[in-house]
Amino acid sequence: MQKLNSSDEISVLEHHLDEMKKSHKFADDDYNNTSTILRTRLERLLKERELRKSLKSNNEDVHSSNGGIESNDIYVDNPIVTSRTENLPTEEELANGIRLNKLVSNECEIQDKQVKWPSKHRLLVVANRLPVSAVRKGDACWQLEVSAGGLVSALLGITEFETRWIGWPGVNVPDEIGRKSLTESLAKKRCFPVFLDEDLVHLYYNGYCNNILWPLFHYLGLPQEDWLATICNFQSQFDAYKKANQMFADVIEKHYEEGDVVWCHDYHLMFVPKCLKEKNPHMKVGWFLHTPFPSSEIHRTTPCRSELLTAVLAADLVGFHTYDYARHFVSACTRILGLEGTPVGVEDQGRLTRVAAFPIGIDSDRFVRAIKLPQVKNHIKEFEGRFGGRKIMLGVDRLDMIKGIPQKLLAFEKFLEENPSWCDKVVLLQIAVPTRTDVPEYQKLTCQVHEIVGRINGRFGTLTSVPIHHLDRSFDFHALCALYAMTDVALVTSLRDGMNLVSYEFVACQASKKGVLILSEFAGAAQSLGAGALLVNPWNVTEVASSIAYALNMPSAEREKRHQYNYMHVTTHTSQEWAGTFVSELNDTVVEAQLRTKQIPPQLQTEHAVDRYRCSKNRLIILGFNATLTKPMNADGRGDQFKEMELNLHPELEEALKKLCDDPRSTVVIVSGSPRNLLDKNFEDYSIWLAAEHGVFLRTPNKKWFQNMTDNIHLDWIESVKLVFEYFTERTPRSYYELRETSIIWNYKYSDFEFGRLQAKDMLQHLCTGPISNASVEVVQGGRSVEVRASGVSKGVSISGILGQVIHDKDMKAPIDYVLCVGHFLPKDEDIYMFFEPELPAITVTPAHSSFGSPTNGLSPNLSEERTKSGDHSVKTTSNNDNNSCSCSTNGSMTINASGPLGHGSSVLDLQGDNYFSCAVGRKRSTARYLLNSSVDVVALLKKLAD
Repeated sequence: MQKLNSSDEISVLEHHLDEMKKSHKFADDDYNNTSTILRTRLERLLKERELRKSLKSNNEDVHSSNGGIESNDIYVDNPIVTSRTENLPTEEELANGIRLNKLVSNECEIQDKQVKWPSKHRLLVVANRLPVSAVRKGDACWQLEVSAGGLVSALLGITEFETRWIGWPGVNVPDEIGRKSLTESLAKKRCFPVFLDEDLVHLYYNGYCNNILWPLFHYLGLPQEDWLATICNFQSQFDAYKKANQMFADVIEKHYEEGDVVWCHDYHLMFVPKCLKEKNPHMKVGWFLHTPFPSSEIHRTTPCRSELLTAVLAADLVGFHTYDYARHFVSACTRILGLEGTPVGVEDQGRLTRVAAFPIGIDSDRFVRAIKLPQVKNHIKEFEGRFGGRKIMLGVDRLDMIKGIPQKLLAFEKFLEENPSWCDKVVLLQIAVPTRTDVPEYQKLTCQVHEIVGRINGRFGTLTSVPIHHLDRSFDFHALCALYAMTDVALVTSLRDGMNLVSYEFVACQASKKGVLILSEFAGAAQSLGAGALLVNPWNVTEVASSIAYALNMPSAEREKRHQYNYMHVTTHTSQEWAGTFVSELNDTVVEAQLRTKQIPPQLQTEHAVDRYRCSKNRLIILGFNATLTKPMNADGRGDQFKEMELNLHPELEEALKKLCDDPRSTVVIVSGSPRNLLDKNFEDYSIWLAAEHGVFLRTPNKKWFQNMTDNIHLDWIESVKLVFEYFTERTPRSYYELRETSIIWNYKYSDFEFGRLQAKDMLQHLCTGPISNASVEVVQGGRSVEVRASGVSKGVSISGILGQVIHDKDMKAPIDYVLCVGHFLPKDEDIYMFFEPELPAITVTPAHSSFGSPTNGLSPNLSEERTKSGDHSVKTTSNNDNNSCSCSTNGSMTINASGPLGHGSSVLDLQGDNYFSCAVGRKRSTARYLLNSSVDVVALLKKLAD
């Protein structure tokens, strides 16, 4: 879906909406197909956007009628402002606002009907810290100070939900009395606490969050002075991180009610989505990152990188401030986890995690109103008199490495060197709020900044004035708005920043001054305000100095034009709009996911399969080999490539498999694409049926191999295809090819995913125009492989010959009444699942010819319809010739050519629906009836069958 990233785009979409209304193109169906889903999302976003505007407008009328309400909020994301408010808005206040507003008419319903929101559900906002500061005044007495603003004010725009907060209260409460009293006090503020002890906070917050994730997410790397200690303590910090996340999840589950929406925030809580989904897969969970997400090359240096990505992907919707961050996340999932990145998110075997950009904004009206307040006007007059008509440049930052304060000061020094005439005409006001003052790296930064400021003031200052006013403290809201309003040039030189809302606040206060914004291209705000600001690379001191000179000398017409663009964006994309859009998108994502999961088979109920097995008398067990009976690979695919290429039977299966093979009532068949020698090596000691190379070759339990499919297999193309595969193996590092008797496979699962995919696309062009252009072959594409095999070869086609041979050799007297088919098969080979399906779906299946005479051998295009009409799900045998094979009769039954005791017209399969279990291993997109997650589940299943 196209994102609503600018007012122009919104206007275009609204125009399309009007045109659709006029032409009566709206459908009443609710999510019946893909186009309807997209159209419904667009309608809902536009409808809810208008609703929020209406609520906002009427709430402003309420403020005006009450004589105006001053806003003294503290920003969660910006600790510059340190004022307090008494309380969060109550539910009654929100409800009053809703009652005063006329809801937007619902264009999807009958004309003139109004939108009726469903009964209110709750929005559980989960953050590391609650928006409340708690001070203990006694054993059971607490003083609470609410810090509303930033995320809190953003959520006021979501009126269809009741907001609840879950987070750490910021204090250590070891005793039960204190915890109980604090919980009761916070409940009045609609907050639920997560109690973390001091040791856990030190390892989880100060350790893993601030010493590992924060530097890496901002491209800083680990702290250099204590990186050895950091690495040594990593595992304990990571364990504490997971433990803390689990504690957050436990509190969420305790307070969760059916229909609630859970919104997790920031890098502190990356494991929470996974913890929640493991307990309740139907829970609506979103996760939003308020910092940059680094490129995949940076993220891959993070220890336990795969666990972090996998945990976040459990969420339904993953949000970032900019498209760049979202792109980096998808790239990391693709390159590190080997998953498929799509234009809308990350897909893993049918499950889609939507990934999107949601640029946060500010409550711009709050700043616009503040400029008109008497307190702010008094501050402006005071500051103007103090600076005596000089041009004012402003920097507002936390004293952090990522803010680029030293680079800003050096650029200002360079400007003064190159423009000496400006020395007494301009002043730089730098507000640097101290943070993490107990960390050596931050202490070092503070000393560095003070040294630069002293040198510049000593060099360019006079007895009556200095060029830099540096303040290591925060400002109250009114004073800060006054500084924004009177500033000529705002200088934001972040080396890496999630968004940086200081630039938004500056623009919102510049209605009369229309100053210039110099903005780092590495700040997230550059994606939104880039057209109106002067974008700079803060590492290029000369470039920043030139931009300062240009900004101070910019013509008024250009200043006004740039300001108008930025002002339009800041006032349009508010924080309320950001929050409302995210929650709306999350709801729509969950609806689409529910439709998508309807097509995903359920997990196999092992006990049921085992019970049916014990009640049966003649069982057929068909198993794949690779990724079915072998050990599972590492999650990130970065293990020992040599060992993983050597496929070996899972050691825990040996005893169970032997018991199954020795049971006279059970027949076990391994059907694999692997060559004969590999299967011989792994199953040499087993009395088992082996079908190699997708069933082309068959081995009986007495160790005799013969060719199962004898006709229409021409292999004159193999040598020419081999040359192409060798060429691409040389071009693609860590790729390899396997030459088999009837097929050849090129695999790039250990290579860079993007590069490998491009090489595979190039390879297909070479093959189709060259070696296989006139050959009787098929090209089968896997997740990270390309296979060329003889035409008409598949596991489903081969099973008829295998079944006929089994009946003949075992001298089978009783019909087969239980079939278990388990494997990690490619889509082409999933016809083996459908071979035994009592009731095939009534769809046309493309015929595939084999050596057994009749097309498809059980996969006739009309087979499903015939079976359904006749109700005959049996397979019958004939003894027309010496070849043992299976074919379809005209009435929908199956016949097997066998000279065994079942004879002409007797039933081979007496298979009821409850006695057939087809299971896909590790593939959610499958035609199988059931799913098993990995070979670990296969091991557990076979052990239970053997017992």
